[in-house]
Amino acid sequence: MISLTPELLARYDRPGPRYTSYPTAVEFSEDFGPAEYAERLEIAGQQADGPLSLYVHLPFCDARCSFCGCHVVIARRESVSHVYLQRLIEEAAIVADHLGERRTLVQYHWGGGTPTYYSADDLAGLHRALLDHFTLAPDAEVALEVDPRVTTKAHLEMLRGLGFNRLSLGVQDLDPTVQEMIGRNQTWEETSSLYDEARRLGFESINIDLIYGLPGQDVGTMGATLERTLEMRPDRLAVYSFAYVPWVKPNQKRIDESTLPDRDTKFALLAQVSDRLVGGGYRAIGMDHFALPEDELSVAMDNGSLSRNFMGYTTKRGTEMVALGSSGISDVAGAYAQNHKRLNSYYRSIEAGELPVERGVPLSEDDRIRRHVITELMCNSYLSFADVEQRFGIDFTGYFAAELETMTGDGGSVEEGMATVGADHIRATELGTVFIRNVAMTFDTYLKQAKRDQPVFSRTV
Repeated sequence: MISLTPELLARYDRPGPRYTSYPTAVEFSEDFGPAEYAERLEIAGQQADGPLSLYVHLPFCDARCSFCGCHVVIARRESVSHVYLQRLIEEAAIVADHLGERRTLVQYHWGGGTPTYYSADDLAGLHRALLDHFTLAPDAEVALEVDPRVTTKAHLEMLRGLGFNRLSLGVQDLDPTVQEMIGRNQTWEETSSLYDEARRLGFESINIDLIYGLPGQDVGTMGATLERTLEMRPDRLAVYSFAYVPWVKPNQKRIDESTLPDRDTKFALLAQVSDRLVGGGYRAIGMDHFALPEDELSVAMDNGSLSRNFMGYTTKRGTEMVALGSSGISDVAGAYAQNHKRLNSYYRSIEAGELPVERGVPLSEDDRIRRHVITELMCNSYLSFADVEQRFGIDFTGYFAAELETMTGDGGSVEEGMATVGADHIRATELGTVFIRNVAMTFDTYLKQAKRDQPVFSRTV
């Protein structure tokens, strides 16, 4: 059991990036637009045999949950959501044209929103249209997120028949009172029956998403949710800290802040999650994730090859990622590019035959070095100085002298028991894995420069 004091929590539970990208999205600029992204796609296309990941954003939902931090669109009329599918297909054609012969996908993921907001036939049509422009590798991860409240057996049968082999079920919490407080009523029967059907159909990997820190949660409600989740025995679990950021997500203003667990209760929930899942046979993976020992994420963590992108933890290391759809973020040829969030702007760009990019950022050499360092710590809790030196041609201890001094100095992560710094490596301790965002923040040069009126990141615990 990790020993934490209130003083330690008070010092380190503060706003900080989750590092799905570095630089983070707050550094993106409108100076990087369609022309710049087109150039990067063409550079990437020069590696015709290089693997690609493709993310497809399907933002529509029937209703917006009060806790939701995703980019979603509430649509009551089918005509609105069907126009979007056509624009997605048109965007795929534009992107593929810039990529030239580089079309082979090792990762293919649909997220939202709620992908199964659409009918099984609509999704089948989208899949076939996208594969007119891209090819799935024989061992590709073909995945999507599903909401058990709207996903049917017909959806699962169609998806499995098309080659989808992974599912992520949005559950969040199984307690009816908590569900009522977040506007997401989802019965145990809906969740368990969909899970059983997915197993029957032979989906190779099933993940379940949970959230701790939601309104009304306590160790009793979380304990019951964990027990029922363990009955299903998913291959993986993602257990996220609720990011209460009403200044960024106005829908969260519907939540009465007084109903949220306080800091100590929230940490007790996190400790409970870790203790129960590890005690139930799962291994902690990076930040927020758990997997069975035989799962490929566990294997990758053991051999130091675990990586991370906007789709989550992955074993597909070093793969460039193209995103389709509103708000999607691509990671291609040393740059991030984000599509328009507003549908009207997204549609106008595609109708003009233009890549629908609103903003982005090219990575400097320093960005690339720091991204690698942060990713290694976030994924593998270990960083080899020699590996960084070989990849980037730098002297690690000289380049990061200030950061190493911060880590090993008074009040640094070494003194706090979060990391060890050796002659040739940094390793996060068990305590450090809880505060891994804080450990990684040491290497974030943008945080040192930033002066903002209010937080833009969620809290680290």
